[in-house]
Amino acid sequence: MSKVLELDQIKAAGTARTKEEAIAEAAEILIAAGAVTPEYLGFMKAREELTSTFMGNFLAIPHGTNEGKDTILSSALSFVRYADPIEWDGNEVRFVVGIAGKEGGHMDTLAAVATIFSDNDEVQKLIDASTEEELLSLLAELNNA
Repeated sequence: MSKVLELDQIKAAGTARTKEEAIAEAAEILIAAGAVTPEYLGFMKAREELTSTFMGNFLAIPHGTNEGKDTILSSALSFVRYADPIEWDGNEVRFVVGIAGKEGGHMDTLAAVATIFSDNDEVQKLIDASTEEELLSLLAELNNA
């Protein structure tokens, strides 16, 4: 099984300033990784219009709607951290984890993301990490989900 999160899918210093820009930044990483076609971004935006993907503890997990499943080429994650919180439907977001799940293969990964972000100490380590390599090390269990 291939890894869903590689070093080049992690950005320690995201540049987005709005929710819309952050969703696009997450999608761009998934597109560059070859996990999704460019059309996937539209399905991520459509999901966000249906329901907020804010999960709590500074985390949002934008992903596409079921209608966009044909634009997913392989399961993958993108991980973007922001120094300054982004306003996300009235909440502060510092981490955006873009998700592309091929054939439902993302549910275990979602559970692993939720486990990491339910632990305040782990979230603080992600805030404090200084490099993409350090972030990948802290997120390594996502590749075992």
